[in-house]
Amino acid sequence: MDAISADGNSPRTRARSGVRRLPAKSLRIDMTPMVDLGFLLISFFVITTELSKPTALSLAMPKDGKPSDLGESYALTVLLDDGNNSWYYTGSWEAAVAENRVRPLHTAGKESLRAVIMAQKERLDKYPGKEGRAGLMVLLKAGKGARYRQVVDVLDEMSISQVGKYAVIRITEPELAWMERTAEN
Repeated sequence: MDAISADGNSPRTRARSGVRRLPAKSLRIDMTPMVDLGFLLISFFVITTELSKPTALSLAMPKDGKPSDLGESYALTVLLDDGNNSWYYTGSWEAAVAENRVRPLHTAGKESLRAVIMAQKERLDKYPGKEGRAGLMVLLKAGKGARYRQVVDVLDEMSISQVGKYAVIRITEPELAWMERTAEN
């Protein structure tokens, strides 16, 4: 049997004088706002990652081996030098130089790259071969003074003008010598 103290309380449940014990309440936390916030954050990140997908320019590289032939009527060559000097010609280099068909390329107007591409497509529509306007092949040749930004701008123009076939190729020595002579004049 337990011994009872003088005040009548058992030794295990002694009460201190003047201190009243609060009744024990169960603690309940409402997690609904936290769950709502979690779903909002998940939704936000899913939507923003879908909207900000990186874009890349697709580049088709030719297979190793014998180069494929290109009809002269489908070829449009763009020569890039420095920011002030860019030219274009159609067909072969030898014929273009002999007939004085190497023209300067401007940023706007009838001699802009977009206008030249559209004119070439219209010409191919009038005299369709087996491929028509889809056969247009733009050859981009960068000289010594060409900047990376110029090449990217021309490649962007290929996408804007919906040119299906284009290539970045090495400039030839005769083209390079002609560009240097023309830039000096």
